[in-house]
Amino acid sequence: MTLKSRLGTGKILVAPGVYDGLTAAIAQAAGFEALYLSGAALAYTRLGRPDIGLTSATEMADTMALIADRVELPVIIDADTGFGNALNAQRTMRQYERAGAAALQIEDQTYPKRCGHLKDKTLISAAEMAGKIRAMTDARRSEDTLIVARTDAIAVEGFGAATDRAEAYLEAGADVLFIEAPRTRAQLQEITAQFKGRVPLLANMVEGGATPMHGAGDLETLGFSLVIFPGGIVRALARTAQDYYASLATHGTNAPFAGRMHDFDGLNEVIGTTEMLARSKTYED
Repeated sequence: MTLKSRLGTGKILVAPGVYDGLTAAIAQAAGFEALYLSGAALAYTRLGRPDIGLTSATEMADTMALIADRVELPVIIDADTGFGNALNAQRTMRQYERAGAAALQIEDQTYPKRCGHLKDKTLISAAEMAGKIRAMTDARRSEDTLIVARTDAIAVEGFGAATDRAEAYLEAGADVLFIEAPRTRAQLQEITAQFKGRVPLLANMVEGGATPMHGAGDLETLGFSLVIFPGGIVRALARTAQDYYASLATHGTNAPFAGRMHDFDGLNEVIGTTEMLARSKTYED
């Protein structure tokens, strides 16, 4: 089943954030049907930096290719602003699609962008963003490769401007709408009241972000088709890493932390070492 057909089933799709082959494999094993390759998560982990437009299209595409080689799930990839104008957005579409992405999320911030839950964002015009969306539809090889149009206008121009922009992006050819950082449940309800049944809607759940946290079932009842938890895995692993390094520095051994980590065999089981070595033997003389 393609991502496009899955979004049409009426059941909400939960896409957890991943940032490499390991997190993608673990998420697939947990039973998820799709993944979200977060630009923020890549900045946090690969660069050790905030989500302020520091990651490149090449770094994202390289990571996408590695994930596509490891798992079979459809991946929604963060394309930021398309990394430039409409022609740049076309190149990003071709690059990410070749790498194996099932959907590209593009937003209407200026470049370099910043996390949708940070302050002091600035936007390009709605017309320029619509042009990028049209350019991406022209560049994609398959109509099954979806374009997720995100607007950050709530924080900059207000809620009404955000829904107006979403209407323009839908008309330009967006396959999914993502109105970033609604402040209240009432705003979530207004979004679904206007767009439900016309286009799949994406909700973004960020722990400690501007939008109140909602579970997938609740969001489905409201009318959302897709929910992402883009940075949750990094926040969980960063907390664990802090505890791990503090324990090792204090005790000079991992023994006190052993109950919270895999041993050598445990990690090899997670990453499928036995199966891969057995497969390699089938190619030997």
